[in-house]
Amino acid sequence: MSLDAILTRIDAQLPDAMDRLMELLRIPSISTDPAFKQPTEDAADWLVSDLQSLGVKAEKRPTTGHPMVVGHVDGPKDGTGPHLLFYGHYDVQPVDPLDLWKTDPFEPELQDTPAGKVIRGRGASDDKGQLMTFVEACRAYRHVTGEMPCRITFFFEGEEESGSPSLIPFMKENVEELQADLALICDTSMVAPGVPSIASQLRGMMKDEFTIHGPRIDLHSGHYGGPALNPLREISRLIASFHDDTGRVAIDGFYDGVREVPAELLRQWEGCGFDEKEYLSSVGFTRPHGEEGYSALVQQWARPTLEINGLWGGYQGAGTKTVIPAEAHCKLTCRLVDDMDPDALRMKIRKHVEDRLSPDARVTWNDDLDGSPAAVMNTSRPEFEAARQALSDEWNREAVFVGMGGSIPIAGFFKEILSLDSMLIGFAQEDDAIHSPNEKYNVESFHKGIRSWARVLDRLAR
Repeated sequence: MSLDAILTRIDAQLPDAMDRLMELLRIPSISTDPAFKQPTEDAADWLVSDLQSLGVKAEKRPTTGHPMVVGHVDGPKDGTGPHLLFYGHYDVQPVDPLDLWKTDPFEPELQDTPAGKVIRGRGASDDKGQLMTFVEACRAYRHVTGEMPCRITFFFEGEEESGSPSLIPFMKENVEELQADLALICDTSMVAPGVPSIASQLRGMMKDEFTIHGPRIDLHSGHYGGPALNPLREISRLIASFHDDTGRVAIDGFYDGVREVPAELLRQWEGCGFDEKEYLSSVGFTRPHGEEGYSALVQQWARPTLEINGLWGGYQGAGTKTVIPAEAHCKLTCRLVDDMDPDALRMKIRKHVEDRLSPDARVTWNDDLDGSPAAVMNTSRPEFEAARQALSDEWNREAVFVGMGGSIPIAGFFKEILSLDSMLIGFAQEDDAIHSPNEKYNVESFHKGIRSWARVLDRLAR
């Protein structure tokens, strides 16, 4: 039966698909708060039941934290398509500050906005709405053809928003069961409205934290001001040495493993509809402040960073206190690209600081922090071009391979633990307010997202 019949079914059943999404959104599956343990279990149960209604052998699998949902379904008996693993997460962020919400976060509403209809509610975009675009595409496929287009494993996590503490152990314990030919991840956004996007690279992350110690105790600035080493002044000097006047990180060896963007990929990025002026002005900037010689888009997607995330020490209360503090503290993170090694980079940063310490200053480091390398997708695989063509057909606009400034660790875990390449396709918009009050998901993203997955599945199953 033709793809057209499946797309027609999707269009006709959109109201029912919306009702199912609204039902899932009403479940307050906040994974990080123990008070919502049962609702998070309820969301897993809801998904198991929904998958089973599609003929999927699905079950809720226990972990030391919130459960995983795993389901398996075969494709046509004579099918030659790949075995796909689809990943999404059913947990959501906390809703605080609640007073900034204009509606109940867990009573989703369909609203008219100047940009079109939206679904307003926690999890609408991140990630329940995105997850359900794939499920609804499978539902339409099964209704029209009587079967799934190919063999599919569904893998839904309940702890993504709380650090995924159970994910790696679960994957390692179930490597054989989770084997597939390709992983599909729907937890990303479109680079611009109406521009279908496939993520080709994700930046990695390295975290560190250090304390500069000076005098044995806090000192009176009248008694010791002048001769004393002030840890706040010391840490300020050290932090200032991290970058040069062009915005380039000045730590020896920082750029080891970094490559320039290939010309063809850069061409796609330049024509993807990204509005640099709007991107910057939306947060009060008039120009990019990263490395000179690179556009804001390249700085965000393809260049590494070193950012100061927190800096404190001394007296923080009302009024003044004439004190020279005994300690000063700094939290920093680095976004990584290409082949940068987070562990090696951590050592380079620490050496940079320790080599520049003043006499009588000492530094201690937090050794409990982690890091993960960047993920670069294998876009040379034929499935990527097939998916790009399918998305282009649906959106009547050339789909583009894009970078992402953030990190999605699951893609790296799939590669490291399952030796599995990932394809990331999402339909969220930059203004969806994920993790913030008044989160929304465009109805167009939901509707055309379902249609998009149907087209992608049709192409991949050939």
